[in-house]
Order: sequence, then C-alpha cells, then structure tokens
Amino acid sequence: MDRYELRREDYSLTTDHTDLQTAFAKLFQAHSTIDAVRAAEATGFDEALWKQLIATGATSMAVSEAEGGDGATLVDLTLIAEEVGRSLAPVPWIDHVVSARLLARLGALAGDEEIISGSRILALDAAGSGGTAGKRLVSQAAIADEILIGDGDDVVRLSFSDKPAHVENLGKLPMAWVDPAAADSRTAIASGPEAVKAFELAVDEWRLLTASALVGLLEATMRIAAEFAVNRYTLGVPIASLQGISHPLANIAITVESGRQLGRKAAWFLDNEPETRPELASAAYVYMTEEAPKAAIVAVHTQGGLGVSTEAASTAYLTRARGWPLAGGDPARAAVRVAQLAAARDTAASA
Repeated sequence: MDRYELRREDYSLTTDHTDLQTAFAKLFQAHSTIDAVRAAEATGFDEALWKQLIATGATSMAVSEAEGGDGATLVDLTLIAEEVGRSLAPVPWIDHVVSARLLARLGALAGDEEIISGSRILALDAAGSGGTAGKRLVSQAAIADEILIGDGDDVVRLSFSDKPAHVENLGKLPMAWVDPAAADSRTAIASGPEAVKAFELAVDEWRLLTASALVGLLEATMRIAAEFAVNRYTLGVPIASLQGISHPLANIAITVESGRQLGRKAAWFLDNEPETRPELASAAYVYMTEEAPKAAIVAVHTQGGLGVSTEAASTAYLTRARGWPLAGGDPARAAVRVAQLAAARDTAASA
C-alpha cells in the first residue's frame, strides 16, 4: 500500500489543521458565548461576530486562489464548521462560503471582493434544490443580500430591495419565505445539466459542513453533560460513576467521533477524488441529522430538571440539533441522493 492509498483512509490532522481549528475555537470562545448566542436569537444573526469572521479571512479562505481567495480545502472548512457548531455561532458562514464556491464554479464570481470578503452575504436554497417551484423557506434569507436557488435546469440569483421577513424557527436561524417571482432582481447565471450538477455539489457541500457543525455542537453538549455528571453526587458518589449515566455519554462520544471521521473522509474525497465517493457528504449529513438530536436529548436528560429548563445551555444545543438540519429540507432527500449516487457508481463499475 503506497502513501497515497494510506492517506485515503487516514484522516488525522496535520499541525496546520490543528492550529487553524484552535485559532477559530479561541475566536468563538471569546465572541460567541452562550449569552451572545441568546442575545442574537431574535434575528438569528450576530453582525459583530460576522465582522470578526470577515476580519480573520474565514469567508475568503473558502474560495480558490485563482478567484481571489485563499484556497482552503474542504477538510479545512469542516474544522471551522465544527467550531461554528460548538459555539452555536449565529452567523451565515456555511451558506455563504458554499454559495461563493458555487458562483466560482459557474464562472460568476469574477473576483467579487464584496462576496469573497463576506461583506455582501449570500444564502443558498439547500432545501429547495432540484427545481422546486414557488415560494420556499431559505435558512439565511432574512439577512442575505443575494439568494441562490435551483429553478429547473437553471441556477438563479435573486435579490430583494426589502429583505424577506424573518420566520421564527426551532434552529433560531434567520429563516424567511422567499418568492422568486417577487424578487427585485432575478438573474439566471447558468443553465443545463452542468449547472444542475454544480448546484447539487453546492448542496452536498452544505450538507457536509452542516454535518460537521452538528459534530461540534454535539461534542459541546456532551461536555456540558459530562461536567455535570462528574460534579453531581447521589448516595455519596458522582452520578458519572453510574452505568445508566456513563454508558449513554460514552455512546455520544462514539457518535461524535464517527460523524467527525465520516465528514473528514467525505471532504477528502470531494477535494481529491470527487467522482469516487460522491455519496459520502450526504451520508455524513444523514447520519448526523439522525443521531445528533437523539444524543442531545440524552445529554439534556443527564442534567435532569436543570437540563430541560429553557435557561440551560444544553437546551439551546438541543433545539439547534433538531432545527439546523431542517434548513436543508427533508433529510430523506439526502438519503435518496446517497442511494442514487451509490447505485450509479455500482452500475458504472459493472458496465
């Protein structure tokens, strides 16, 4: 087995990776505290935190150097997505960077500094991919300056002079109803099978980064529960010593590591061999959308009555574990895509 073959199944981080993740972890720890997250719930957006991210280059790094960005890999982006989830950061980072990459893929970015920097925010209709007609809920539409949607065989760019009204939602996202017919500006930036394929890839990247965000979210929830279990005593012993507490928390740790490794594997293949395992991104999303809410419930229950109170940090994590995946529509659609891609690969291999 040569070194390249080995690397395909080795998703350990390099020193550069760990330094990158540590830098963003420190940023979010300082500027996305649970109090700051709560304060932003009314709109789902912390503008001050977004400006901090722009200053670090978190938006420009996602775009290739040829397009004026820093050329980060998808593995790099999964590390930042984990920190977004770990801190419940109320910023549109995932949608924006995926949309910018889509524009670049379609030749429609053209070194647009406002988009590359993040000063003009993009949203992606990840829930309505596949040519859904009419109004649709878009997760970042209430704050976005432009919205990218799939409309039949077209990829369409929308803008509104008055941003769509925020819709209250479980994930505390700046979600809004978007009616393409009511847009002040509507531009088809690409058409045909290649445009459809590019949009589907953007949705796959959105699912991958959302899965990674759920990994970080769930790990933070687990740590909150574990710290409580270690310090909470019953009959003279910490409740963490009881199998009914420790074993479910250990299962959460397994879920976190499984989701993390699957996400990094998906990212590596999309970066290096996009035609080899294209189903992995959606597979990571399906796995985390199923497992994260269940595991977050266990973490909340570990804290008993405290955990289920609306003031508890663990409750904020639970609602987002349930609500963030809904921004991508029915997760069953992602499961169908996994099946279709896997079947197409097997058919091609046997031909």
